[in-house]
Amino acid sequence: MNIVPDTSAVVDGRVSERVESGAYEGATITVPEAVVGELEWQANEGHDTGWEGIEELQRLIGLAEDGTITVEYHGARPDAGQKRDADEGEIDAIVRDVAADLDATLLTSDVVQAEVSKAKGLTVEYVEPRGREEGGDEGLEIEQFFDETTMSVHLRAGAKPKAKRGAIGDMHYETIRDGATTEAEMKEFAHDVMETARASPDGFVELDEPGMTIVQYRSYRIAVARPPFADGFEITAVRPIVKTDLDDYEFADDLKQRLLERQRGVLISGAPGAGKSTFAQAVAEFLASHDNAVKTMEKPRDLQVGSDITQYTALGGDMAKTADSLLLVRPDYTIYDEVRKTDDFEVFADMRLAGVGMVGVVHATRAIDALQRLVGRVELGMIPQVVDTVVYIEAGRVDTVYDVTTEVKVPEGLTAEDLARPVIQIADFETGKPAYEIYTFNRQVVTVPLGDDEGSETGVSRLARKEVEREIRSIARGHVEVELKGQNEAVVYVEEDDISYVIGKGGGRISDVEDRLGIDIDVRTLDERPGGSGGSGGSSGSDGSAAGREGTVVTPEVTSRHVVVDAGSAAEVGQTVEVRADGEYLFTATVGRGGEIQVSRGSAIADELERAIDDKRRITVVQA
Repeated sequence: MNIVPDTSAVVDGRVSERVESGAYEGATITVPEAVVGELEWQANEGHDTGWEGIEELQRLIGLAEDGTITVEYHGARPDAGQKRDADEGEIDAIVRDVAADLDATLLTSDVVQAEVSKAKGLTVEYVEPRGREEGGDEGLEIEQFFDETTMSVHLRAGAKPKAKRGAIGDMHYETIRDGATTEAEMKEFAHDVMETARASPDGFVELDEPGMTIVQYRSYRIAVARPPFADGFEITAVRPIVKTDLDDYEFADDLKQRLLERQRGVLISGAPGAGKSTFAQAVAEFLASHDNAVKTMEKPRDLQVGSDITQYTALGGDMAKTADSLLLVRPDYTIYDEVRKTDDFEVFADMRLAGVGMVGVVHATRAIDALQRLVGRVELGMIPQVVDTVVYIEAGRVDTVYDVTTEVKVPEGLTAEDLARPVIQIADFETGKPAYEIYTFNRQVVTVPLGDDEGSETGVSRLARKEVEREIRSIARGHVEVELKGQNEAVVYVEEDDISYVIGKGGGRISDVEDRLGIDIDVRTLDERPGGSGGSGGSSGSDGSAAGREGTVVTPEVTSRHVVVDAGSAAEVGQTVEVRADGEYLFTATVGRGGEIQVSRGSAIADELERAIDDKRRITVVQA
């Protein structure tokens, strides 16, 4: 009897199993060199299947040394192209040719290989892939580490097993076993995860790259990391511990009505572990139960949604292709988990502008941060059309809901009618009270909090003071200090020699500044400062929340058209930051694509920044 096994049968260990059962006693096992080459390639790429297949070949050699069987190798090794195209059947075709040349029985666990071989007239023995026999899906070995309060289990070779346990908002990372996990245990767990995922209809391999495999099995998402991608052998298994209904959340009735009125653009934001995905699942199932066709876009797919909601992943590794496919399917709503990179925001925006209701899950430590991540990625005036609702989740509950609209108006705190511009208004959903405004001011996108605390300088007040200071500094030759008298009036203190120059002939120069900024300005000498201090509007950096933070030191680059500040190490794209010189506030800006802030040369902001650079002052970036 001559048996030719293919890669699937070798990896599954079905050859030695058949020998040990007595079915192949005295047989000649002819292993195609193409199988050896494929296993070697898989092992070099860090795939467990390669190592498992090599171990099976070593078992066969042991059986041959005992005289139970004869092992031979036959044929040529596959070339690099054939190994890369193994998924397209190149290696399987070589194995069939070997079986045909030797008039041997082909042993396989691959149903497609079996059927093609029969069509070619070969003798075929098909064995079910391991674990697919009836009753073979008995769960995962690592489930022993989970109890009803466990959200995730973390295993690493040579370290004690740990887990995150508790309730949402009150999780604790704790050791769950005294003994360290051995390398052998890790291999056993990893093998079990892979085999169970392949065998079970409730599991699939989401990602299989050198050094990293991600598996979805039932409600578990398991990541298996190996060197050299990781510095050690590690397994992380995560599962949701709570499944909720939209009625479990605050503002449930109002949110339901809002979602059902028409297709919406919603960002669900919060810190890691806050319960964003749990809330997204509740929203998905509510929408699906109210006559909406709902799909999801996930990588990996781990939302626990009902069977009537189809979950899509990145098509060919590209969510843009998934979006193109979904636009043909035309869902009423799509849940996008998670929106992180610029490409994700662009896909989200494209689908929303095509008329699809979109619900995106975004990491953010404040509700406003989720919206600011769109700045620089989506045209400013289009943001309310892309996102009209922001839901911030904290400790498993709805903490804040914002309503996002746009209006052409004079920004809050400014007065001149010719300063009217498109303003994005972010209002508290419950009270309707405006909380922030986002607009373009002096060629920069600014996010201004609309506080009513009279005891501290508001965002618009600080912005107005600094803009007045910049404008006057571009005119005056000496020292300048500004004191704001309310949001629409300011007193400017300059050197006595600069008074007439700043005011200009007939007051024309200062009038131009007032018209540009929409603020009434009174020009006085520095000697007239109350107490000689320059008032509360000085540049000492004592303006409150962000001022006391040291920030990240940056080195601006001056080009022919811009002064470029690389803020990538200090903040993410879309975040609002303050740029300072030796701790003194210069301006507020939003980080654009590539993590850069670009200031057009010739502007008051650029002049001030260049002056600071020339003076070798320490330039820092601080998150606002």
